[in-house]
Amino acid sequence: MRTLTYTSLYPNCIMPSRGVFVENRLRHLIDYTGIETRVVAPVPWFPFSKYSGAEYRQFGDVPLNEIRHNIPIMHPRYTHIPKIGMTLQPLSMALASLPILKNILREGYDFDLIDAHYFYPDGVAASLLGKWLGKPVVITARGTDLNLIPKYRIPKRLIKYAADRANGVITVCQALKNVLTEMGIEDEKITVLRNGVDLEIFRPPDDRMELRKKLGIDGTAILSVGYLIERKGHHIIIDALKYLQDVRLFIAGDGAEKEKLQKQVIENGLQQKVTFLGNVPHDMLRQYYGAADLLVLASSREGWANVLLESMACGTPVVATNIWGTPEVVACREAGVLVERNPEAIASGINKILTQYPDRKLTRKYAEKFSWDETSEGQWKVFSYAT
Repeated sequence: MRTLTYTSLYPNCIMPSRGVFVENRLRHLIDYTGIETRVVAPVPWFPFSKYSGAEYRQFGDVPLNEIRHNIPIMHPRYTHIPKIGMTLQPLSMALASLPILKNILREGYDFDLIDAHYFYPDGVAASLLGKWLGKPVVITARGTDLNLIPKYRIPKRLIKYAADRANGVITVCQALKNVLTEMGIEDEKITVLRNGVDLEIFRPPDDRMELRKKLGIDGTAILSVGYLIERKGHHIIIDALKYLQDVRLFIAGDGAEKEKLQKQVIENGLQQKVTFLGNVPHDMLRQYYGAADLLVLASSREGWANVLLESMACGTPVVATNIWGTPEVVACREAGVLVERNPEAIASGINKILTQYPDRKLTRKYAEKFSWDETSEGQWKVFSYAT
């Protein structure tokens, strides 16, 4: 089988962590089934770039073509004006991508289906491309595309259009499937395939105490991982520190709210208790997972948060906000606890874990149930049915 993976959420040489969960699922699918693929990962182009933020300007440095893990990737540019271009994004993305897909076909790569990730705008654009080229389309919903964007009237209608037209729909958790069925999408069309975790990359350290010494970690250490944006809730975890004794917080990630978070730390006199690690590559992130006593995730929205399973695979339990697909991940005491999204509740959850700390071997064993094989098998069945 030949597929065309279509998504704006895909890593590139400028933003190597962007959409890495899409790349991970794709790589495991290739290893499991032997399918061929090409990736088309559109990036936005801004006609008034001097008025756009630094995060947007990064896209200008993304190459038109690159190869990652032996997978060819193309990055067509589509016109997008921040804040006011939301309803036009799917059409703009599809029109910019159409010549690329036609060229791929002319060169002899006659793909069997379009494998799209993220419903809006990517899935809607993919549905247009599938219609224009006469190709079946499978769309995967991942989180914000269904737990936030359908609040807007026109995007919601376009999402329903894409879902109705799709030959198959995948969601990473049951909670996202429920959103689609409430829109009137046929239950039988939607398959829930949770993300997996790479159990070889993410594993307990051989010598945890030596690792902690190497990383300069002593005492109780909690870890928060994710983009430095409001939705990830790092600010709430910082506020929770005032209810905790002798706890250090390590924050891995970068983003628009970095300076705001650093100011919050200084204003609360927490410079000795909070360490900003910046962007941390997977190999080093594994070490911080293994060295920490807890991972804390205070997100307001998540489909299926990969960091939870990554931490558990390293033997470290989690404290996570009780939202969307997270209860499907944190489903037993060895995995961790679910809490409400406020500083007091998060501090209480941390204390609950620390006072009755689970066996780290059992936490790892729980994560071992989430290998990628079941997900890859499910994908193969969906793709086979769609074609």
